[in-house]
Amino acid sequence: MPRSMTKTRWRGREAFGLVGFLALCLGVSAIGGAITSTSVGTWYHTLQKPPFNPPDWVFAPVWTLLYILMAIAGWIVWKSPTTKARRTALTVFAAQLGLNLIWSVLFFGLQRIDLALIEITILLGAIGINALLFWRIEPIAGALFVPYFIWVGYATALNGALLQLN
Repeated sequence: MPRSMTKTRWRGREAFGLVGFLALCLGVSAIGGAITSTSVGTWYHTLQKPPFNPPDWVFAPVWTLLYILMAIAGWIVWKSPTTKARRTALTVFAAQLGLNLIWSVLFFGLQRIDLALIEITILLGAIGINALLFWRIEPIAGALFVPYFIWVGYATALNGALLQLN
């Protein structure tokens, strides 16, 4: 097979991989958004909010950007050579993505601020571990997780404040 044909197939595989990671992350986002919508306009508005609670319109664009950055980071690591470190990093990636979705179920779906606080603390740790594992494979992939880690740290503080106030 000519070298150019191999290169073309590899680029096609990479593009397919990026689309797959975007679909996965934005799909999780859509499911979380659907769960959130069940109580964001009702129950959530009845909660006492701390002074650092952002306006509702901030959440959707921030989360959309974060899911896109997650997808790109995952894709970058996925493109790297197959190693045990890569498999581990992508497994942690899948786990933190699942934990992210579970938070929406606990907080908005079940309206359990207490359980959501425990879960988001675990999620924050998983994000930190994921960022470190990604960094070791491809530093830019780890760096793409920094805004996500910061936002979830903020969300953890917000979740704690909501639990205290309500």
